[in-house]
Order: sequence, then structure tokens, then C-alpha cells
Amino acid sequence: MALVDLRLTDRTLLEHLVGHTAQATELRRALALLWLDDGEDPQEVAERLRVSRQTVYHWVQRFQGRRDAPLDDRLADGARGGRPPTAQGIIDPLLEAVFDDDPRDWGYQATVWTAPLLQQFLRDAHGLDVSAQSVRLAIARLELLWKRPRHRLAQRPETWRQAKGGSSAACGAVCAPSC
Repeated sequence: MALVDLRLTDRTLLEHLVGHTAQATELRRALALLWLDDGEDPQEVAERLRVSRQTVYHWVQRFQGRRDAPLDDRLADGARGGRPPTAQGIIDPLLEAVFDDDPRDWGYQATVWTAPLLQQFLRDAHGLDVSAQSVRLAIARLELLWKRPRHRLAQRPETWRQAKGGSSAACGAVCAPSC
């Protein structure tokens, strides 16, 4: 008796998927289900696909448990354990909202936002303790760019030479046409 008893529509969809998918995980799972439906032993299928027998059973269980879902969802991975990526969904809108503001408006003594400064802002304003790397990744994801402040020579006062130890009279006749 076969471990899997596929409906005709499921079998047709899986056979079509085998010939047209670019996803290796979908292909392996679809082949495993088709082979199991043909009556092959789960251990042989597992060896052929270089996975454990238990993995094959998990694929079958997930596929059969998601009967109402689309085929690609039925072949998708199950829920994984571990720490979820919490920072991404939370800090992106916060950074985007504050990025165009001047940090001085928020009480910081800086003229541009940096990753460590944004990290400090998230800690102070929102109580979020995230790494500077998470902030850098969020900046890259949001494609936020800034320019460093520049000091422009055109904005110098007319007495700048005196402040530097020279005098405007020293320029005198030599520079007169160009000054």
C-alpha cells in the first residue's frame, strides 16, 4: 500500500510542477510525493533524494495537512523554530519616518544620522535595543542615502584671511583684478 494516495488533480499538478519549476526544494518534494504515490518505499525515496526517512514523512504530513492551500504552499517549508527576525518589521518604518529630520531636532549633537546614532535614537525614543548592523541593514533595505555636510568656500566671510593670520591688504595690487 502506498504511503500517499494522491488525487488525480494533485498528481497532475505535481507532474506539471516537476517539469516546470526552478525551485530545487519544490522539485524534490514533488518527486518524493509522486514516487510514494507509485508505491515506492519511503526509505528508498529518502536515499534517492539524500534526506532522512523522517524528512520524507514530514513532507507527506505537511502536504496532506494543507489540502485547501495552493500547491506551492503545500510544498513549502514548515514553521521553523528559533528567534524570529523581529527588528526588520519594527524598525523600518521608524527609521524611514525620522531619517529626513535633523538629529538636532531630536536632541542629538550631530548634523547627520549615522547607524550608531539611529541605534541610540531607537533605544531612547522607542525603547528598542537593536544592533548597529540591524540599523545598517534597514538603511540598505529602505535605500536611504545621505550626504555628509560640506563646508563651502563660497560661504566664507569676507574677513576670513584676517582670521587665518593674513590681511586683505596683502593681496593688494597683485590680486585686485581677481578678488
